[in-house]
Amino acid sequence: MYEAIFSIALTTALLLGSPGPAPLALAAVGASSGARGGVPFLSGILLGLLVAIIAAATGLGALLLSYPNLSAVCQIVAIVYLFYVAYKIANNHSGLSDIAGSEVGFRDGFILNLLNPKAYAACIAIFANNSVPDVTPVMGAILAASTCFIIAIVVDSLWLMLGGVLHRFIKTPIQLRNLRLFFAFLLTCLLIWISTTHLLN
Repeated sequence: MYEAIFSIALTTALLLGSPGPAPLALAAVGASSGARGGVPFLSGILLGLLVAIIAAATGLGALLLSYPNLSAVCQIVAIVYLFYVAYKIANNHSGLSDIAGSEVGFRDGFILNLLNPKAYAACIAIFANNSVPDVTPVMGAILAASTCFIIAIVVDSLWLMLGGVLHRFIKTPIQLRNLRLFFAFLLTCLLIWISTTHLLN
């Protein structure tokens, strides 16, 4: 049983921790607002991921992915929404002036992962390729979902903290502005690459 849980943990860390739009957005928010300022965004991402985990554990995620058109629409909406998140990161004025910033928050993270077919696909892959032996199917699903979510908390928190470390080195408003623009640019480039390689093929 412990080997199966370790396998689930490792698979989750690799699938959810590898660089992608959500981890990069977490690092960008951490760099822009600091690790503490990014906690609402992280919480939203995790709640959205929890929906994906529950959907995968109950079979609803597979149902979503079995309709390619619906999955494609969700992916397009998620990419468009990520462009909006990149825009908000680039145009966040907090810490730069007295103008209220367009902070990236809980709702942004939640919507991002709620609409992210990759989150559902990753969770389905985790559940499809890993089962917990010597327990009932329900208990196995609960153990797998719990392990997946705990690892996601750790991995996503690390991405946010990575950005938070960068935030500490920012000494001037110009540096902060440039860092926000840099992360928004990176996120935009990644989204363009995803759009051209995954959606157009």
